[in-house]
Amino acid sequence: MPDVLVLYYSRFGAVREMARWVAHGVERVPGMAARLRTVPQVSAVCEAVAPEVPAAGAPYCELADLEHCAGLALGSPTRFGNMASPLKYFWDSTSELWLRGTLAGKPAAVFSSSASLHGGQETTLVSMMLPLLHHGMLIVGLPYTEAKVLSTASGGTPYGASHLAGTASDRPLDETEKALCIALGKRLADVARRLAA
Repeated sequence: MPDVLVLYYSRFGAVREMARWVAHGVERVPGMAARLRTVPQVSAVCEAVAPEVPAAGAPYCELADLEHCAGLALGSPTRFGNMASPLKYFWDSTSELWLRGTLAGKPAAVFSSSASLHGGQETTLVSMMLPLLHHGMLIVGLPYTEAKVLSTASGGTPYGASHLAGTASDRPLDETEKALCIALGKRLADVARRLAA
């Protein structure tokens, strides 16, 4: 069964929760499965002493996960209008896949969470698209045919799903944000299935 890799970094849990809803959307498409993966934090001691396997949650992503996926959903919290450094650090290690063109032609989508409504959600989503475009991936967004993109008062953009976490990072996903995560996962999986055929 072809799988869609749902790769994310989450510091306070909001992006992890979004990843789960995106995965639910992927698995609503017949014949498609979701594979959840994360990346470790970046610190001065990360590579030297961090465990090979996280204590809880999704396993760490390996290049083989990217190589074998039919599509990719990429999620990150907003860091000054950009993707978080652990995710950028991971993408900086994917040169061998880029050299072989491994991801070229595969569909990809992005999702993000920020503390404030105007905290850089859209620029973060675009920043995550940049390495995907360099890899030759095909970007899938949320079209305005998804009515909730037009009516949302919290997260959700045509660039991808988003979430307003609040300044304490404790606001749960609302029903509109969940629905848009599901819609993004379904759209991505449907495109991946069509391309695989």
